[in-house]
Amino acid sequence: MWAGAGGEGAKHWMHILTEIKNRGVNDVLMLVCDGLKGLPDAVGTVWPQTVVQTCVVHLLRNSFRYAARQDWDKISKLLRPVYTAATEEAALERFAEFADAWGKKYPAIVRLWENAWEEFTPFLRFDTEIRRTVCTTNAIESVTPGSGGRSRPVGTSRTSRPR
Repeated sequence: MWAGAGGEGAKHWMHILTEIKNRGVNDVLMLVCDGLKGLPDAVGTVWPQTVVQTCVVHLLRNSFRYAARQDWDKISKLLRPVYTAATEEAALERFAEFADAWGKKYPAIVRLWENAWEEFTPFLRFDTEIRRTVCTTNAIESVTPGSGGRSRPVGTSRTSRPR
C-alpha cells in the first residue's frame, strides 16, 4: 500500500506500477479499477497485455449521480440486464433498450456508459462465477483505508462522491 498525497493521475500511477514491476511483477492479467483517470493508461504502458476492467459497481453508482432518486429503481432494473448479459452483443442490445427508455431524460447516464463501454465489457468474456470477482473493486475497498470496510448495494444513498 502507498500512503500519501500522490494524487490519482497518470504520473502517480506510472510511478506505483513501475515500482511494482521493478519488485518482480512481470505481468498482470486483469486490473479492475473504479474510473481513475490515469490508471488505465499507466497500466497499458507498464503491462501492455493487461485487460483493464471498469468496476461495474462504481459505474452504476456514478449512473445514479445523474438521476433523480425516484427513478433509481427503474434505472437499476433496466441496467441489470446490461451487466448480467451473457455476451457483449447481448449487453449492447440491452443497453440500447436502456438508452431508448432513459436517454432523453438522462443523456449523461447514456454517455457515461458509452464512454466506459470498452473497459466495462471485458468481464463479460468470463463465466458467471468469475464475473462476480472481476467486475468490482469492492473486495479490495473492504480492506482499504478510507472505505470504512463498507460496500453499499447499488441504488442506496451515498452522500460522498464515489472514489
